[in-house]
This record gives sequence, C-alpha cells and structure tokens, in this order.
Amino acid sequence: MIADVTQSTLPEIKNHALREYANMYVRIYQDFMEQVKRMGLEVESEDTTALVVEKVEALRKKGAIVRNSDKSIYTNCISPSCVACQTGTNSTTFFISLKCHRDCFYCFNPNQENYEYFREHTRDVIQELDEARASKAALGHIALTGGEPLLHKEETYRFFEHANEMYPNSHTRLYTSGDHIDRATLEELQKSGLKEIRFSIRMHDLAKGQMHTYDRIALAREYIPNVMVEMPVLPNTLEEMKDVLMRLEELGIFGINLLEFCFPLNNVEAYREKGYKVKARPFRVLYDYWYAGGLPIAGSELVCLDLLDFALEKGLKLGVHYCSLENKHTGQLYKQNSGHRLPARIHFSQRDYFLKTAKVFGEDIPAVKQTFDKAGYREYVLSEEQNSLEFHVNKISSLKKLNVDVGIASHVIEARGNEQVLRELKVDVTTPQIFRLSKDI
Repeated sequence: MIADVTQSTLPEIKNHALREYANMYVRIYQDFMEQVKRMGLEVESEDTTALVVEKVEALRKKGAIVRNSDKSIYTNCISPSCVACQTGTNSTTFFISLKCHRDCFYCFNPNQENYEYFREHTRDVIQELDEARASKAALGHIALTGGEPLLHKEETYRFFEHANEMYPNSHTRLYTSGDHIDRATLEELQKSGLKEIRFSIRMHDLAKGQMHTYDRIALAREYIPNVMVEMPVLPNTLEEMKDVLMRLEELGIFGINLLEFCFPLNNVEAYREKGYKVKARPFRVLYDYWYAGGLPIAGSELVCLDLLDFALEKGLKLGVHYCSLENKHTGQLYKQNSGHRLPARIHFSQRDYFLKTAKVFGEDIPAVKQTFDKAGYREYVLSEEQNSLEFHVNKISSLKKLNVDVGIASHVIEARGNEQVLRELKVDVTTPQIFRLSKDI
C-alpha cells in the first residue's frame, strides 16, 4: 500500500526529513489551487475521493469492468479505440479544421495551438496520412475530429477512403455533432469504409434539438457498424442522463462514452453563472497535462458512476463507459515516458505510466545503505542536497526488518532543447512492511 501524501496525511509521516521534503509538493499543490480560485472559480469544500473509491468497488462487485487502474469503467462493451487510447499506441487523431457551427461553453478546442488560425484554415489530412505511412507508422486506430468535420464533407469522405487504402485493417472513427448528417452523407461515409461514428448530445439543447440528434443516430445505425454517443456529463443531471441511456438503449446503438465534465481554462463566467465548482483535488499527480480538457468539475464523476450502476440495475445491453479525466492522461504519460534508456534505479509503472523511484531520508539513510551494501546492491544514488538515498522500488522488500518510511517518487521525462530530463512531480509514502510491488506499482 502507498499513502497519497496530501495536507491531511502529511503529519502521519514519521521521518522528519521525508515529511519536510514531501511538504514541498503539498505546498506546490496548494499554490496551484489558489491560482484556480484566482481565476474566478470556486473549489468544492469536501473531497469526494473516498466516496468515488467506494462507488467504484461497488460497481466492480456488481460486474462492471474496471480498467486502467480504476480510471476507466464500463459495462457490456467498449470501443477498441478507447482501449487503444490507454497508451495511445498505434492510434492517432486528425482534424481538417477547428471550425464549428456550435458554441459549446465547455469546448476545450480554444486550448489548441493555433486555434484561431485553424478556425479559418484547413489542414491537408491526406498529406498527413501519407507522411504517417512514409514514416512507417503502424496505425490501428485513426480518427477525424474538429471542429465539426462534416462542415468539410468531401474532405471527410476522401480522408476515410485514403485511410482505408493506407491502413485497411485500421479502426476508423468520426466525431460529429450529427447536425449535418443525412442519408446521402451516411451513404458516402459507408462507402469510405468508416467503422465507427460518435455523436455528441448536449444536455442544454432544447428537446427539439436532442430529438434531431436521436433521429440522426437512428439513421446512422443503417450504415455504420459501430454507432456511439460521446458526451460530457454535467453535475446534477442524473435523472436526465438516465433518460438518455434509456433512449439510446431503445435505438440499439453500440454504446456511450460518459466523459468527466471539465473546465477548459477559459469561459470562466459561464461556469461561475451555472454554479460549477472545481474538484477539491483535481489531479492525483499535479502536472501540465496536454490536450485533455482542463480541470475536472465537482459532481460529474459521481453522476457517471451512478449511471453505470443504473445501467447494471436495468440490465441495459448497450455499452456504458465512464472515461475520467485521468483516463485521458495516461496516453500522454505512456508516450512521454516509454522508449527511453533509463537509469537502473528507475521503474516504469504499468499502473499509471509514471517513472517511479524509492527514497529514504535523513536518519533512515545509514541503516538502508548498510543493508544494500551488505547485499551487494550499489545502484542507489545518495543526494546531500535532498538528504536522501534513491533506489529501485523492487528493493523495498529487502528492508522489511527496518522501521523506515519510504518515499515513492513519480517522475516524467521532458524534452528540454536536445536533452531528455527526468522531472520529479510528487512523493508519496509507504513502509517495507505494507508495500506490495505487484499491486502498488
């Protein structure tokens, strides 16, 4: 077991030097949350992490599939592209432009590099596919998103035709609002070999708008093998979302992705007006994550978990998948941290894809060093600056006779110029007596 070091758990660390060192990261997190508040959003007063853990375990016992270290949970079935998203291996997403006829207050496209430019200009996605092929990229999952791809229908058809020529065994998918779907469009998409289409339903649309989307979804079932809905789940919409699940069940589609609702670091006024609050603890490990939706909003995750419970209770046949914000992060972390030649003391975790090391501090160093030296283990690093001894996590079990606190550090590899630099992000705590390598790392 590893204890998550937070402001509330910090006093439980016995080793003074480790407690002081871990407190550095606690303060960084506190400073980050103060910055969030200065942006103009409130933060939920009560941390619901324990409640989420309780609900996830209950879902597991009821038969839900809990995967990616509890970050992704589903019933019945899940898109193969969602499975591939865990590491991002052999998977890529293209966009023709970021132009969109909708104005969703929660859209995180404005965070995209060159957003304003690509609202008015297009990319040559055919050329990008050719470049991927020329570089011998093995693409098993190919997606087209936007903006709204179907504002560029001819380019969309050609993209999927070309994707199926270049990668005939790939799982292709299209993201769309559904507003520009009709029978002729679906016929062309079917000819192009499209395998999956994901519609967006907005809860704040008028009933008439939602009915239009449901009609398009029903029509798509006649042409595309896998028809899905993918949508963020707003807080306090449990009953409305139950109705959505029942309607989709009636339509007989493949499934729905329930996305954790997020603040995209812009449009603060809209979030404040609606009373949305940021989760008390947005991230387990604080980091500058890439294109993944910003900050999670309190209440969304709990509604998603309750919807999974509802799907199990009703025996729904469609796949219901909860994709948490942290589930989106793992693809970035895997790509960022895999494929490097690492020092012998570093372990690449297959649970969260951070790079892990173990550390002891201060008064615990002499006994640990003596144990390692006696056993002939020399691949540790002593740091006078940190007052620490750093070593591989698989050596923790050899310290069971010692009464020591062990820090578990999480790192990422970052490119700085032409250099690959190891950056430490957080330190948690365990002891040799309670640590289990296969379960904890």
